[in-house]
Amino acid sequence: LLDVPAIGARATLAWGFAAAVLGAGIGRGVLLGAVAATVATACGLRALTYRLRRAGVRRRPGSTLVVGAGPAAGQVAATLLNHPEYGMRPVGLVIPDAADDGPAVRPPGALPVLAGSGEITRAVIQNAVRYAVVAGPPVPDARTAATVRLLAGHGCRVWQLGAGPGRAPSGHLWGFTARPLELDLCPAPGPVGRSAKRALDAVVSGTALLCLSPVLAACALAVRLADGPDVIFRQERIGLGGRPFTILKFRTLRPSGGEWESATRWSIAHDGRMTRVGRLLRRTSLDELPQLWNVLRGDMSLVGPRPERPHFVEQFGATHPGYRDRHRMPAGITGLAQVHGLRGDTSIADRARFDNHYIDSWSLWQDIELLLRTAFSVFRFGGS
Repeated sequence: LLDVPAIGARATLAWGFAAAVLGAGIGRGVLLGAVAATVATACGLRALTYRLRRAGVRRRPGSTLVVGAGPAAGQVAATLLNHPEYGMRPVGLVIPDAADDGPAVRPPGALPVLAGSGEITRAVIQNAVRYAVVAGPPVPDARTAATVRLLAGHGCRVWQLGAGPGRAPSGHLWGFTARPLELDLCPAPGPVGRSAKRALDAVVSGTALLCLSPVLAACALAVRLADGPDVIFRQERIGLGGRPFTILKFRTLRPSGGEWESATRWSIAHDGRMTRVGRLLRRTSLDELPQLWNVLRGDMSLVGPRPERPHFVEQFGATHPGYRDRHRMPAGITGLAQVHGLRGDTSIADRARFDNHYIDSWSLWQDIELLLRTAFSVFRFGGS
């Protein structure tokens, strides 16, 4: 019925144009009858199309994941289960990582609860999930946004359901507002922003390498005298788009256990393998200076999410939905998480949230501000 005014207006314009072209041969009564017949026919055909479409989706509803941590998510899942005419068949209830302190969700029936990117990915593949319905605030929080990106990356069509102005009738979704939910899956800076960021990286890293060459030489000499050869530590890390690269650092730990242990052992602040020179380099962040060469080469950026080893990328990516979204931006020497004290052995979930917030709100001025804040923290001996 909501379409009747629009259909009537189009029919009136069409028949009015026809009458003007054909001249005065068409009477007013005939014209009104033609308009009414056109409207009735169009409405009837639309009603038949909707009925056939609804019958089709009732027989073959698309597999759907419901995303949310509040009572609304459970209500939406139960309604979709009871009304296949909506065209969606819930196959799981996704609770974003570390859900908020709201009321617990009560999944209807035997609907499985999913709470990790690994579980979500398996559910999408096994059930050929086509849709995802987010039940929550109009603007999703960082955890929900990360889950939405994960689902959209698997080709799911994502819908946002919110409470409407009235109370939803029991057992239906008529009181909910619905809209497609689309998040930017690409790096925040556009082509101009990426070019500006790269220019800043090249100019600052090249200038810093020249100006700090005496400091680099002094650090290398101190490591060589105190700990022997192999002054530079090389290790594979994951950068932009999930691509690996070799990161450079001054060696601060005594070699032990081989490359496998180095690639899979989590670093802690008071590691017994750390040398006296290494402790000083880490405290002042001077061990990171060789990464200026990584920046100049284009492997890294001055500002961005800190790169991690492949072993831990797989581990954290399976337990924190937003972790892999960090790879939308080139890895950095410093970042928003680091200037807020999230470095070393700190919360991975918090670091991922800070990194994704930095990417979503990126600006060139923010990079400059974070570089200045990092410089001040280094002068206060605030390294890792």
